[in-house]
Amino acid sequence: MNNITEGLLSALRLIITLDPELIEISVRSLQVTLTALAVASLIAIPLGTLLAIQRFRFRRTVIALLNALMGLPPVVVGLIVYVLLSRAGPLGVLGLLFTPTAMIIAQVVIITPLIASVTHQAMRDLWADYHDLLISLNASKRQRIATLIWDGRRTLLTAILAGFGRAIGEVGAIMIVGGNIDHVTRVLTTAIALETGKGDFALALGLGFVLIGLAVAVNLAIHALSGTEREGRW
Repeated sequence: MNNITEGLLSALRLIITLDPELIEISVRSLQVTLTALAVASLIAIPLGTLLAIQRFRFRRTVIALLNALMGLPPVVVGLIVYVLLSRAGPLGVLGLLFTPTAMIIAQVVIITPLIASVTHQAMRDLWADYHDLLISLNASKRQRIATLIWDGRRTLLTAILAGFGRAIGEVGAIMIVGGNIDHVTRVLTTAIALETGKGDFALALGLGFVLIGLAVAVNLAIHALSGTEREGRW
């Protein structure tokens, strides 16, 4: 019990004193995760909306594939990205392996199906309400997608938050493609795993508190910006 108490106090001391190593790792985690989230959202939200309004031959197959990819093990994604970016891989000439860019790519692959699937489910219901109106106005496909995204923006925040939650807590894939290199690719989750293995519970706990704090802060910030509760009252 004493060791646990000492570890908690040391962790709080690191946070209060803004330990440079703690800040560096936290900032890098946010940079990687938010960049991956932005790229994934730009791909997934239009894709999910398109699947909701467009009918084509293999539509059901694509939707089923997206739903299946939501459960794809992150370590498998990391392995695939590693093979593609390794020197023997087709993208090895880019020299991206063991860089933050490789970590971003892995996270994009992981969270894009999740955001796209949640978006599709939300936009499918919204399209049922808007279908007759947009058809009667002779809106183009691009206008239909833009209208649904704008009117469903608060619902889409749920999809984005789901993607953020999965990305910020990911460790397997980014450990493989990033290598957990100090001052280069070390992020919160990989640092927690490393420091726990080394027995430095103070730093591990400090990193853990920061990870939880970031997740809660981002959720609260998006919730406040959306004004869901305020505008949802009648």
